[in-house]
Amino acid sequence: MNKTTFAETGFLGAALLSASLTALILIFMLLFSFPLFRGGSFFTLLRTPWNPDHGLFGIYPMLAGTLSIVFLSLCLAFPLSLGTSVLISVIAPPGLAKFCKKTVQMLTGIPTVIYGFVGVFLLVPFIRETFETGSGMSILSASLMLSIVISPTMILFFTDTFESIPASYSAAADAMGASSVQKFIYVILPYSRHGIFAGLTLSAGRAMGDTLLALMLAGNAVAVPGSIFDSARTLTAHIALVIAADFDSIEFKTIFAAGLVLYAFTTALILLVRIIGGAGMKNR
Repeated sequence: MNKTTFAETGFLGAALLSASLTALILIFMLLFSFPLFRGGSFFTLLRTPWNPDHGLFGIYPMLAGTLSIVFLSLCLAFPLSLGTSVLISVIAPPGLAKFCKKTVQMLTGIPTVIYGFVGVFLLVPFIRETFETGSGMSILSASLMLSIVISPTMILFFTDTFESIPASYSAAADAMGASSVQKFIYVILPYSRHGIFAGLTLSAGRAMGDTLLALMLAGNAVAVPGSIFDSARTLTAHIALVIAADFDSIEFKTIFAAGLVLYAFTTALILLVRIIGGAGMKNR
């Protein structure tokens, strides 16, 4: 067996292993969620509140909390990430651009728990004292810190997308006397729009899968939030908090319903990235 064949076999084996593990996780989730489907209660859980004292174990409040935190964190992180990416790829001189990119790469390696500690001891008191409402552990606090966590990944993705445009496009803009901002608006941005959407979608999946920040900063209230200053519980936090419940109880089974919802969201985001990527390749 030559080196090429060996490498191809190894890559094929790795791909099959990854696909098999993903399929096994889905099968595992479906098997443990089967009693919910058989009893017809799975979809009921998606639209009912969580009130164990009244026999209600719906995950709708957690679903609402998850979507609220993810959406707000993306709204906060996107302009910051886009602006930083433009600075690194278009505006800054090479030395400053390299320094900024290295700094962003370093930020990706900081453990999430560090961000959580900063949020608990600095951000939460600031939110509580500034807006004078609630405990400070809220959707706003969790979203602000989560936006900082996902921004480095989004910045690097955007930067790579901006730097992938053909050199001829950039040279043509320079030959016409375009400024850096004009080149970005009329050349780089139209060419990179599919990459930007893909980076935003992948960041949404990263935000949705985070557990620690939601546990530490969101307040874990099992009620549908009415504003960004209300506490909330996410699906990932719900799984972490309820996993110690009685194995045979409906309360325990709700973690598999939450897991299936997260799995479905993640699958949808991945498919969306593939569709965006395919459309981008056709347009080039």
